[in-house]
Amino acid sequence: MTNIAAAPEPRSELMPLHVYVPGSSSVEGVDKTVKLSANETPLGPSPKAIEAFQSEAQNLADYPDGGAVELRQAIADVHGLNPDNIVCGNGSDEFFALLANAYLRPGDEGIFTEHGFLVYRTAIVGAGATPVVAQETELTADVDKILACVTERTRMVFLANPNTPTGTYVPFDEVRRLHAALPKTVLLVLDGAYAEYVRRNDYSAGMDLVSDATNVVMTRTFSKIHGLAALRVGWMYAPRAIIDVLHRIRGPFNVNAAAQAAGRAAIADISHIDAAVAHNDEWLPWITERMEALGLDVAPSVGNFVLLTFPNSAKVTALEAYEALRARGYILRAVGGYGLPNS
Repeated sequence: MTNIAAAPEPRSELMPLHVYVPGSSSVEGVDKTVKLSANETPLGPSPKAIEAFQSEAQNLADYPDGGAVELRQAIADVHGLNPDNIVCGNGSDEFFALLANAYLRPGDEGIFTEHGFLVYRTAIVGAGATPVVAQETELTADVDKILACVTERTRMVFLANPNTPTGTYVPFDEVRRLHAALPKTVLLVLDGAYAEYVRRNDYSAGMDLVSDATNVVMTRTFSKIHGLAALRVGWMYAPRAIIDVLHRIRGPFNVNAAAQAAGRAAIADISHIDAAVAHNDEWLPWITERMEALGLDVAPSVGNFVLLTFPNSAKVTALEAYEALRARGYILRAVGGYGLPNS
């Protein structure tokens, strides 16, 4: 008789998921590198945020504020929101998983767009639900195509606005049209990780929509324009009923004390935020123009990054360019995993 050791078995639907691969940070054998693979701010964090972070060094034995009360108040003060409608978390990613686990059941469906953030699929499948991919139009989320995917089993729609890795966005009138057409039982999740960079009159991150609805939430992060990616801190603005549900299932100390302190200082340092926006306003069109001059297709980005696509007529492929630049210390990101093998 064969003695086979028993072991816990994971749910079978989890195994086809690919492990999320973050942008690489170094190249073996290359001393100096320029990392462009994670859309981090070139300005770094506010000096005030660094000082606040360092001030927590003497308090490492103490648990952080489990409710992130002062951080929520700081966010509320800047954006004119009620702090009771804000919850803080371990980056935006935590909210996607929490929302999926709270509102999706086996047999339910969650929708995201074809080049949307890969973590949406992970959150949906992790909750035991079925992921549904809506096609995009010219690398941009298409409201009609999202709505065409809605069935009686749909319970959640994820919309990154602006989207990564494409950098494109959906005008707010279109977001409102999407919401108006969704059943009230469907939760619309607006991911505004790059919202601070957008300079378009027809754009909104969605705060007004959240305030007026019962089935919309907006997530934001301190990882991008605030330069606190290492600390993993984000926030969500949502109806009180949804906030109440997430408080029941989130970790009791999900945002560490140093992250809370740095976050408070970062969001209050308006001059540093303005400098980051001005820097992006200068260099986003500059890099776009020069990449197009090389014969590359550049998606019309409103974020702090650009998606470069190598046409069939190009002398090299995207992967060849990626490897050649990497060997020289320039770390970009190949996005084949997003269904964009030539980008």
